[in-house]
Amino acid sequence: MPMSQFTGLVLLAGKDSPGITVSLYETLSQFAVKILDIEQVVIRDRLILTTLISLDPAHASAIEGDLLEMANSKELDLAIDFSDLDATPLKDGNTVHISVLSKQLLPSQIGAVAKEIATLGGNIEKIQRTTNYPITAVNLEVAFPDEYANENLIAKLRRAIGQVAKSEKIDVAVESSGLLRKSKRIVMLDMDSTLIKQEVIDLLAQKAGVGDQVEKITERAMNGELDFTASLKERVALLQGLSVEAIAQVATEIELTAGARTLIRTLHKVGHKVGVVSGGFLNVIEPLLKDLQIDFYRANELEIVNGVLTGRTLGQVIDRDAKATALLDFAKKEGVDLSQSIAIGDGANDLGMIEIAGLGIAFNAKTKVSEVADSSITSPYLDSVLYLIGISEEEVREANRV
Repeated sequence: MPMSQFTGLVLLAGKDSPGITVSLYETLSQFAVKILDIEQVVIRDRLILTTLISLDPAHASAIEGDLLEMANSKELDLAIDFSDLDATPLKDGNTVHISVLSKQLLPSQIGAVAKEIATLGGNIEKIQRTTNYPITAVNLEVAFPDEYANENLIAKLRRAIGQVAKSEKIDVAVESSGLLRKSKRIVMLDMDSTLIKQEVIDLLAQKAGVGDQVEKITERAMNGELDFTASLKERVALLQGLSVEAIAQVATEIELTAGARTLIRTLHKVGHKVGVVSGGFLNVIEPLLKDLQIDFYRANELEIVNGVLTGRTLGQVIDRDAKATALLDFAKKEGVDLSQSIAIGDGANDLGMIEIAGLGIAFNAKTKVSEVADSSITSPYLDSVLYLIGISEEEVREANRV
């Protein structure tokens, strides 16, 4: 494609009906034109069809006349802009993908994101809705001039748009565009209060009659006020004497977070692998992890002697550092670069994996976690993660069709 050429931007708008696309391109086919770009959107039976063509300037008047006749016959509005402009597309490396999620998407929210993008020198080239229930999600493709294309661009955008997300009460994610967004990824999930609604140790503590004591320690540990390993040892000690029958009962009481099965099923369907790393206990959660066909998992293990808990754990405690190590091991096992990893969690002990992941997501998390993560989700639906990473509602439906 030459650096500069005579181009025509053709825009048709009006009530959608069969044959409009055919009529447009049959009209253009009578002339020596080439198609440079096409975009078509239909919203509530209203069509917007745009085409960018290259043409001989001498044919501009004839093309305009024929297109006007065609548009009138279809009762459509027509806009044409002929000009001698640079039609060379920007390099792929200058394009950034931004996802915006909101329970009720407002003009002010999109306006605030767009303003920040413009301030940073970007230009929004495409906006597309990916779902509107139970949340609304839109994807923005944003191009930046060459001078902005560097390794710090994504970090700058995440910081700037992250501030907008907080003030506008929306969820956002910023990633580089291109093939990497569609290539194989690994997704590592925290278990308690992320994949499931409860904290397993709190459920066990209720069976042991020490629920209030353990719950208070758990809350302080998740807020980062207590060393996780020490707090776990203290809480597990309070479970001494609890029977294996109580453990089996707790396993039946676990509730998945809304959208958890949809998230995992969809990720598997599109070729990604899913892992779980938990500060909870394998004795309780392993049956559920196998049912969900989780590809990789690690958790603490409760010591059992003569059918009751001893008040101790076996092996290494799964703390903040151990979660980061688990993500590294998962990536190595699957042969996936760490930049293609996603880590999702809510508590302070999830920070290790969230910090090193290609995309760290705080899910209804403590403030300390949300401040560190690349993106935050504040809706109660775990499958919102799918829309943050560019998977559309149609793809989710297809993946979950029985």
